[in-house]
Amino acid sequence: MGNFLDGKVVAVTGAGRGIGRAVALACAAEGAQVVVNDYGVSIEGGEPSSEVAEAVVKEIAAAGGEAVAVADDVSAMAGGQRIVDTALERYGRLDGVVCVAGILRERMLFNMSEEEWDPVVATHLKGTFTVFRAASAVMRRQRSGTLIGFTSGNHQGSVAQANYASAKGGIISLVRSAALGLHKYGVTANCVAPVARTRMSANVPMELKEIGEPEDVAALVVYLLSERAHAERITGQVYTIAGPKIAVWAQPRELRAGYTEGAWTPEKIADFLPGTVGTDPMPMLAQLEAMARAAADGQRPNA
Repeated sequence: MGNFLDGKVVAVTGAGRGIGRAVALACAAEGAQVVVNDYGVSIEGGEPSSEVAEAVVKEIAAAGGEAVAVADDVSAMAGGQRIVDTALERYGRLDGVVCVAGILRERMLFNMSEEEWDPVVATHLKGTFTVFRAASAVMRRQRSGTLIGFTSGNHQGSVAQANYASAKGGIISLVRSAALGLHKYGVTANCVAPVARTRMSANVPMELKEIGEPEDVAALVVYLLSERAHAERITGQVYTIAGPKIAVWAQPRELRAGYTEGAWTPEKIADFLPGTVGTDPMPMLAQLEAMARAAADGQRPNA
């Protein structure tokens, strides 16, 4: 047992398996009391089962830690609130929340149904909001705390996961909004974009050159929850961790701008925009084209 999070209370969603489980175990190992949330569904969003959360609580207890299970659905406001209420009732405070819960429903945009869109956005984006909403009210009163959302490199866009990519992009904006709105109360908010071997990554149709284990991601989360990160005033950031690599994503900003005298017209924009303002190339589009070339040559695409 370590003491990086000694005395802290941390709630982790999607903590029954994969990265969420690794985060819960790591937080407990570093001295935190942990609220383990998992609705217990499959990655496709099948029937829930509470046993997975209870199993992680037993693991933590067997290692000498302290934890409690909550098997609520984070896509419902009541579910997010119950996670926070459980922390307060059991441990008297809440110092950090880590929102890992997620499902997949893959489909090309032109074939995607409402039934495939709604649950993914509800679990990832609304599920982060419900927990952040309840936790931020507590942390504002405490004047301390840490919110951590989970995004993905796919927030740049995805061929067959428009629902997932949209939710993950939304989580980044939610985290940045939380960082701005809660800064004066001593509360930080950050995002993690992991690349790790999990149930979700097992279905990626390419060879990932940079990939790690859930335990790598957990180490970064523990740091972001700690007083060491708070002392460095780390907030509003998006970090990727992929095995031995840690990277920080750029903040959104204008690249180039141009001005005209008088009113814009379509003709004036056509003459002006391409050469003066231009475009910002899409790295994912270039990667997609490279993958298509590799597949045409009979090779397994790399990413």
